[in-house]
This record gives sequence, C-alpha cells and structure tokens, in this order.
Amino acid sequence: MAVEDTPKPVVVPTEEANPNPTDHPIDRYHEEGDDAEEGEIAGGEGDGDESSKSAVPQSHPLEHSWTFWFDNPSVKLKQTTWGSSLRSVFTFSTVEEFWSLYNNMKGPSKLVSGADFYCFKHNIEPKWEDPICANGGKWTMNFPKEKSDKPWLYTLLALIGEQFDHGDEICGAVVNVRGKQERISIWTKNASNEAAQVSIGRQWKEIIDYNNSIGFIIHEDAKKLDRGAKSAYTA
Repeated sequence: MAVEDTPKPVVVPTEEANPNPTDHPIDRYHEEGDDAEEGEIAGGEGDGDESSKSAVPQSHPLEHSWTFWFDNPSVKLKQTTWGSSLRSVFTFSTVEEFWSLYNNMKGPSKLVSGADFYCFKHNIEPKWEDPICANGGKWTMNFPKEKSDKPWLYTLLALIGEQFDHGDEICGAVVNVRGKQERISIWTKNASNEAAQVSIGRQWKEIIDYNNSIGFIIHEDAKKLDRGAKSAYTA
C-alpha cells in the first residue's frame, strides 16, 4: 500500500471473512473500540496511561480513496433505466478502513444471483457514461460458481495496493454473480493505449495465477454490439 513518506505496508489476508447472511454485501461496520480486524495493527491495552497511548494503532493511508458500490438484483428488476439501482456503499482511504469493511462483507459466493459488487476509485462511477470510463474498456475473468472469493480479494488488494505498473489507467473492478458462473472485471480508462491495457491484463493474470486466456472488450463496442463485441486485446 502507498503511505506518504513511509514504506508501503504489506497487507496479507490471514483468513476468510464470515459474514451473516443478508442481501447486502456489508453486514455491519465496526465502531471504534471493537476488536482489531484482519490486516489491522492491534493497539495495546491499558487504562489511559502513557504506555497505552503510545500503542494506539497508526493509520496507513492509501494512495487513492476507493468506493464500494452495490447493484441489488431485486431492485434492478423494478428499474427501467440501467444504473438507476446502483448505490454507493462506503468510501475508504486507509488500510484499516479496508479491512474493517472487508471482514464484515459477503464474498461473491454468498451474494444472490444477479448481484454486481464494485470497487472503484473515489469520484469515478462504475458506468460507461462516466467521463473517465467512457473511452475505456475491461478485462474479464470467468470462474465457476462459488470459486471467485479469493480472486476477488486478491484483485482488490492489487488495486488498492497499487501493484500495477499502469495503475493510473485503472478505474476499478467489479464482480458479477450469475446463475452458472461469477465474473471479475477490471475497468480501465483509455482503450486505445494498447501497451498499458496489455500490461494490466498480463499482470492481473500473474497476481491471480489465472491460466486461461482473457480478453479486453472496449466499452464502445459493448454498447453497440452487446454480447457480439469481440476482444480488442488478449492476454
């Protein structure tokens, strides 16, 4: 993770989250004073003396703030305009905030079919119409049902930890939960920058240890051709 004037903190998942079964991907958010979460630096115990004050965990800022978005399938069915059911959930800007959210969040395998869960850089909406996304495209990986939880986590860690050489080209990522499979996509800004797009696709495959070929679809092609759109690049 990027921290101003300090080395990047290493954020390593130690165990899977175990959220309660609800329709929303985030079940609860721990208030200050709760137990330390996965990935956090635990503070010391004490009665308010100097030793306990010095043990207060330090905040580790990320290079960018990120926002989780959720598109609930039960709401989508009632909407006539695409994207009108999309809702921002929470914006985080530190390592500690990310883990507090993630540890109380459903993985893709626990979301209902038809759900879309996004993590995008703050102030970028996960829509083709967003000015920053408009000229971009997306890389997509496909997974069998209930097999995308770890790839989704490792994708999130790679994004917020700035692990891509062309990270400035990245808008965010989305996991789409469907009846027979789960898809994870990384959205980018400038589809015409072939070198950057191919670099992102190859690095992503290495991070996830994904062996199948993946394709990059330009948003403009997807709008015009829908499922008939062909991959502009492959990795």
